[in-house]
Amino acid sequence: MIQVAINGYGTIGKRVADAVREQPDMEVRGVAKTRPNFEAETAVDKGFPLYAAVEERADQFADAGLEIAGPVEDLVDAADVVVDATPSGIGAENKSMYEAYDTPALYQGGEDADLVDTSFNARSNFEDATGADHVRVVSCNTTGLSRVIAPLREAYGVEKVRATLVRRGGDPGQTSRGPINDILPNPVTIPSHHGPDVETIFDDLDIDTLGMKVPATLMHMHSLNVTLEEEVDASEVRDLFAEESRLFLIPERMDIDGSGKLKEYALDAGRPRGDVWENCIWEESISTVGDDLYLFQGIHQESDVVPENVDAIRAVLGEADAEESIETTNETMGIGL
Repeated sequence: MIQVAINGYGTIGKRVADAVREQPDMEVRGVAKTRPNFEAETAVDKGFPLYAAVEERADQFADAGLEIAGPVEDLVDAADVVVDATPSGIGAENKSMYEAYDTPALYQGGEDADLVDTSFNARSNFEDATGADHVRVVSCNTTGLSRVIAPLREAYGVEKVRATLVRRGGDPGQTSRGPINDILPNPVTIPSHHGPDVETIFDDLDIDTLGMKVPATLMHMHSLNVTLEEEVDASEVRDLFAEESRLFLIPERMDIDGSGKLKEYALDAGRPRGDVWENCIWEESISTVGDDLYLFQGIHQESDVVPENVDAIRAVLGEADAEESIETTNETMGIGL
């Protein structure tokens, strides 16, 4: 069994821990937290060994009635791989610790691409991570863009991607970001960081991205215009996307007209935390004019990178190829709305 350490048990870390637990070839060796809070208590309730990410704060866990298994260094030393799910910038600080214990590490999209050996998207460049010591699972938005771009490149070729990203102002639990009552160009300069980030997956892709923040917490929304290398009928693109396991084509008959209903549907479908691991593409939005393709897609920022982290674990350790890993992850997590 692959022994997985998870350093950081917040929005992403707790979801990755639950997903790893579902895998037939993996086990959560433990999770690390910087301080005792409701998430630390939840980890203990779920039976995950709890480690102190900051040694000087170890006494705080005891004061809160939480037993810890030791410092994070012990966890890293005992694991086959560590998923760093700490806030942006902290992963870079942790890199030297992972190297000291010769434990390969996965980082999240908030870290700089030059920190790692390769950036990762399971559908697009799984093999690039094989045997790597440091891999960055790209951000929620880059993951969503990569999942669409990969099949389009393979089937038709892509000349240009233009994406406008309407981004949620904060996650539901990020109370420090609100109350929010504004619409902000973010960034006001062009391109946003998302285009260059996608180029860490497709280094020869021509892509421009714009970004803005809106007063919402549920999901991001992408408006895409992709210029293909040939003229394609919209129905062909719908058929192509329908074969992609991590793309969910929202049929018009479901009357899902926005992020709110998407989240409600995920909850009704029994998804843990109402998570939406797939790109959600409005089927009737897929349209073509000559060689230009247009569509709208919703991206759940809290969860779409979770299956990617699971696949990256197998990729780094050389435990499976892309097809085998994606199939296993999809089956165990129940991916496919």
